[in-house]
Amino acid sequence: MGLTKGSTGKHAVAQPAAPKGEGQRTIALAGNPNVGKSTVFNALTGLNQHTGNWPGKTVSSAQGTYVFHGERYTLVDLPGTYSLMAHSAEEEVARDFLCFGGAQAAVVVCDATCLERNLNLVLQTLEITPRVVVCVNLMDEAQKKGISLNLLQLSRALKVPVVGTSARSGKGLAQLMEQVEQAVRQEAPAPYRPAYDAPVEAAIAELQPRLAPLLPQNIPSRWAALRLLLGDEVLSDRLASRCPGPDWEAVREETCQLQQTLLEEGLTPQALQDGVVQSLVTQAAALCEGVVLQAPSPQEARERQLDRILTSRRTGIPAMVLLLMGILWLTIVGANVPSQLLGDALFWFQDQLSAWFLALNPPRWLHDMLILGGYRTLAWVVSVMLPPMAIFFPLFTLLEDLGYLPRVAFNLDHCFQMAHTCGKQALTMCLVSIWMRPGSSVGHGSLRRDWSFSPE
Repeated sequence: MGLTKGSTGKHAVAQPAAPKGEGQRTIALAGNPNVGKSTVFNALTGLNQHTGNWPGKTVSSAQGTYVFHGERYTLVDLPGTYSLMAHSAEEEVARDFLCFGGAQAAVVVCDATCLERNLNLVLQTLEITPRVVVCVNLMDEAQKKGISLNLLQLSRALKVPVVGTSARSGKGLAQLMEQVEQAVRQEAPAPYRPAYDAPVEAAIAELQPRLAPLLPQNIPSRWAALRLLLGDEVLSDRLASRCPGPDWEAVREETCQLQQTLLEEGLTPQALQDGVVQSLVTQAAALCEGVVLQAPSPQEARERQLDRILTSRRTGIPAMVLLLMGILWLTIVGANVPSQLLGDALFWFQDQLSAWFLALNPPRWLHDMLILGGYRTLAWVVSVMLPPMAIFFPLFTLLEDLGYLPRVAFNLDHCFQMAHTCGKQALTMCLVSIWMRPGSSVGHGSLRRDWSFSPE
């Protein structure tokens, strides 16, 4: 998130960015995780950054400023997210800022090495705001992998600017700022509009005219109608707070009637949601035809083969269980050995420290408070907590870097939806299982120590 000396301490803020002064522009910076979004943010804003949390959320926020052609721009680094469906706090924060944050334009950062997957977020952002600049980052990595992209064709298809960048070396950033300036100053274009199945389009067309007069000017009625049909209660409540009254209740009643009509046509709420997502994925794939000019490399072919193994119904779950159970075993059982060694060393040092301290002939209460109270508690916590953390977090970081954690979320998404959540909660579940590990000798005190002390 771009932590710097100027972005922490007394400079930190706890509110999202908003326009500061006449003429200042606010730009939202969105993108999937691990696409170099923070690198773009840091390269543009330098040390002019502030960090904090979004109001009411534990999701971190960052904002910074840069000057281009005499104009000051406030850049808001939204949480990395794969979607704007608001299934998590990150998705809700990103979606709400695009709707209600007052941004004049949005920059969506994509990974040039896997453009098709990133276009899903681009299409969802285009449904909310037409003032979008697509930043295809990591062009240098794509070149190393032998991937070439026809960005001009993609720009013509999306009907919005598409800029290729390599943020680490600063290439393309000047062109990106130029396109952002034009997006803010010029009239909003009519960009590519994702299309859905005929029953969904008919329901949207019927709800949209009643909804349009009630919405703020910056919220598209087509997108809002789709979200209401999908049962987005959070968005419905927030829109209702901005236009309360009988008109909104009429919209809700008509929404329920249209949902019932879709249900009669076989579109259950889950089927409706899946159909919308599938339409976005299909259209993203179609947009990439002719844009990615090279056939899949051997590395991509291997990744496709891994996907068949790690996400299939037959082998995906068993492979996931074996891998996560292996990490769990290493964290619990494997941590006992370094935990015991670390505890023995720390408590041996306690004995030496205690003997030295008693040689000074201090009051007994001072000895007990400093040695048995302060040092022993610290030694106990370090010896019990440090080894499992030193094993678990690097292993999960490795899985994230290898791209396996999104596959775990995919495998478990259907199960977690039964609890009205999404597959990304798998990581939280793994963390809970680690730290509430029943039967673990580390967690229940394998480092047993007599808390009394006798100088003899």
